[in-house]
Amino acid sequence: MGDEVPARSGPLVGMRVVEVGGIGPGPYAAMLLADQGADVVRIDRPDEDLRATHQVLLRGRRSVVVDLKSDIGLRTVMALVDRSDVLIEGFRPGVAERLGFGPDAALARNPRLVYGRMTGWGQEGPYAALAGHDITYLAVTGALEAFVGEGGRPVPPLNLLGDFGGGGTVLAFGLLAALWEARTSGVGQVVDSAIVDGVASMTAMHQSMIASGMWGAPRGGNLFDGGAPFYRCYRTSDDRWMAVGAVEPVFYRRLLEVLGLELGLATSQMDAAAWPDLRQRFQQRFAERTRAQWWEVFEGADACVAPVLSVREAASDPHLVARGTYAATSDDASESVSPVSLVSPGVAPRFSRTPGSVGWAAGAPGRHTDEVLAELGIGR
Repeated sequence: MGDEVPARSGPLVGMRVVEVGGIGPGPYAAMLLADQGADVVRIDRPDEDLRATHQVLLRGRRSVVVDLKSDIGLRTVMALVDRSDVLIEGFRPGVAERLGFGPDAALARNPRLVYGRMTGWGQEGPYAALAGHDITYLAVTGALEAFVGEGGRPVPPLNLLGDFGGGGTVLAFGLLAALWEARTSGVGQVVDSAIVDGVASMTAMHQSMIASGMWGAPRGGNLFDGGAPFYRCYRTSDDRWMAVGAVEPVFYRRLLEVLGLELGLATSQMDAAAWPDLRQRFQQRFAERTRAQWWEVFEGADACVAPVLSVREAASDPHLVARGTYAATSDDASESVSPVSLVSPGVAPRFSRTPGSVGWAAGAPGRHTDEVLAELGIGR
């Protein structure tokens, strides 16, 4: 039998979700729901263990291992569909249908079901059947081109923007929106969440800036892509970095004051022709001190400047510690695949009356198979 499941808390207590195992954005959407109290049962594939990359991402839900191509696999999915509010799957278009639990079959069993489909390209269109990853979706939406590295080479912002921003977060929003509508109509529906659509939605402000002429310089020469001297990172004397985001005039003047530069430079803040000279001035100034020394100066200056921390350093930042932004995750140490202590992001967003909670980290796949199958009345 599986491990005892801790009591859940959060505004989604009572919601039931079946997550057909995938990677990246689908699991992130399921994590967001589980963090807020939803009872998520994940169906993992036999002989697949994702804990090296997904141990935190798979937190807070029970894991069942069945072969989706077998009779017991389909029976398990459909039995979970019968009692669930949401189904999440991340296959290429048509795969769930071939396995027997596509939207038509699932909604016929449970008309109130919200059926979430997480893909990169969407369910239709010339690229729908193509393989892809975060970097290729960003490339086609125009987002990747704006992230400039050495020699003008586009550099992906990890896989945060596509997988987790335009992908999993948008899917979770779509699922909750469909559930809200189903409260009135009594009827579920399919949520087609494509990373390309989500990322395109996130470009709304930049599309406005392009249309108004505020964004049009070559890559690396615009307001938010590192072109502006007051919105970029600068190397310090100890080979670390400080991030500057002094966009508003009041913060820009404070930046100049702390750096000891003449306040007359404030008049040329938005003059792109002056930016190369300003960048050089700021670069020279930041190179005079260590990151810690600059942070000591800027911490109380309210100038929109902060140290660039590593992921490990961030877990110890006093502000993030005070808020519990990162937290330890309870887990059976014998099941952990992490060579260092497991750090987990806290629950976001936060609710005043019904707070969510960080779930247990993922253990071995299938640790709850017998327990869930017994609940469903399925023997094996």
